[in-house]
Amino acid sequence: MPTFTQPLRGTGYRFDGLVELLAKASPRRSGDELAGCAAESDAERAAAQWALADVPLRTFLDDQVVPGETDEVTRLILERHDRAAFAPIAAQTVGELRDHLLTVAATDDAATTLSALAPGLTPEMVAAVCKLMRNQDLIAVAAAARVTSAFRTTIGAPGTLATRLQPNHPTDDPRGIAAAVLDGLLLGCGDAVIGINPATDSPHAAGELLRLLDDVRTRFDIPVQSCVLAHVTTTLRLIETGAPVDLVFQSVAGTEGANRSFGVDLALLREGAEAARSLGRGIVGGNVMYLETGQGSALSAGAHLGAGDRPVDQQTLEARAYAVARELEPLLVNTVVGFIGPEYLYDGKQIVRAGLEDHFCGKLLGLPMGVDVCYTNHAEADQDDMDTLLTLLGAAGTAFVIAVPGADDVMLGYQSLSFHDVLYARRVLGLRPAPEFADWLRGLGMIDAGGRILPVDAAASPLRALAAGR
Repeated sequence: MPTFTQPLRGTGYRFDGLVELLAKASPRRSGDELAGCAAESDAERAAAQWALADVPLRTFLDDQVVPGETDEVTRLILERHDRAAFAPIAAQTVGELRDHLLTVAATDDAATTLSALAPGLTPEMVAAVCKLMRNQDLIAVAAAARVTSAFRTTIGAPGTLATRLQPNHPTDDPRGIAAAVLDGLLLGCGDAVIGINPATDSPHAAGELLRLLDDVRTRFDIPVQSCVLAHVTTTLRLIETGAPVDLVFQSVAGTEGANRSFGVDLALLREGAEAARSLGRGIVGGNVMYLETGQGSALSAGAHLGAGDRPVDQQTLEARAYAVARELEPLLVNTVVGFIGPEYLYDGKQIVRAGLEDHFCGKLLGLPMGVDVCYTNHAEADQDDMDTLLTLLGAAGTAFVIAVPGADDVMLGYQSLSFHDVLYARRVLGLRPAPEFADWLRGLGMIDAGGRILPVDAAASPLRALAAGR
C-alpha cells in the first residue's frame, strides 16, 4: 500500500493508500463524515488534494481501490480498460489530466477527443480528477463532451435537453397516471422516457401500467419510450409474457456488494439487456437499458469498504457505478442526486456539487448522463437550490432531467423539478426537446420555430381523448 505525504504550512500530512487519499481529497459531504473517512479540516483536505494532483494515472491500474479478488466491478473495470485509448495520457498525473481536460475542452474538436479518451479512463481516475476541479471546470469539460443514445428518440444531441416524464401515483391509479402524462406531454416533456415508479413490484400491476403507456404512445403516434421502473427480474418475467417492454430499468452501484443489495449482479444485468434487445422495439437505436445511481447507495448498503477494509468515499464509489452502466450501453443513466437524504448530502451546496460531479464523471466515461435534480424535505435545501443546479446542468449539456407534476412526487415523497422548470431551462439556455419529439410537437402546432411551447387548448388537441379519460 503506497503512502502519500504532503507538507502544508508547517504541518506534515500523511495518507495511507489511495483509498484514504481519495476520501480526504473529496469536497466536504455528510456521507463521508458518516462513514468516518472525510478530511478532519479544510487544511487536511487541501493537503490531500495537493498530494492527489501528483499521483500518476498508472497508479490506478496497479493499486485497486476495491480489491478485484472480491469484487466483480473492479474486475470489469480492469478488463474493459482500453490501453490504446489511455496511451496519450499514460504519462500524466491526476493534476496534469485536469489541465489536459480543460485545454481540450477549449478546442474545436473537443467532443471527438474526449470521446476517444473515454475508454482509456477508469472510474477512479475520473473520480480523482473531479476532486481537483472547481464547479466551473466540471461544467466546462462536461459541456464539451458529446454522448448520444437512441431508441425512438435521440438523447444527448447538441442543443437539446430531454426529460423523463415521471407520472407516479400512490396507488398506481390509471386515471391519475394518465392525467400526469397528459400534463407533461402538453408541456413538452417525456422525450427521454415516460417512466413510472410503481407503488409495488407486482408483475401484474407493472404489466397493466406498461400497457397503459404503450396504448397512449401508439394511439397518438408519440415518438417516446416507456418504462415501469420495476426490478430487472420482474421486467424479465414481463418480457416472457409478451408485455410491451421498451426499456429495462435497474438501480446499480459501484461495488459487487452494493449491487447484491439491489438483488443484481453483472450477469443478470446483461441478461436483462439482451432480453430487451431481442424484442427489437427501438426505431432509431438499440439502447435498451435505463439505469439509476446515486451517491451514498453503497454506504447505505454497508458495501462501501475498499482495500484494507477502509471506507471508500461516496463520490469514488458513485463513479465506479458508471463502469457497470457503461458495460450495458444504456439509453439513459441518471443520478438521483439528493434522494437518499441529508445523511449523505446535507444541504443545497453539497447537492449542487454532487450533481455536477456525477454528471461530469458519467459523461466523461461515455454515458448519456442525466440527473434527477431533487432533495428530500428533511435536507437543508430548497427549490432555489434546484433552480441553481438545473441551470448549471443545462449549461453543462446534461442529456436529460426528471420532471414531475408540480415538482412534488406524491408517491416517493420527495421534491424534484416541474414541467415548467424544464420550459424555463430550455428557454433561457436556448435548448430544445429531442429532435423526433420536437417534430411531433411541431406537427401538433404545440411549439414555435424556436422550439418554445405555445399555449394549447387541450380540448382541441389530438390528445383530447386522453384528457377526457378515454
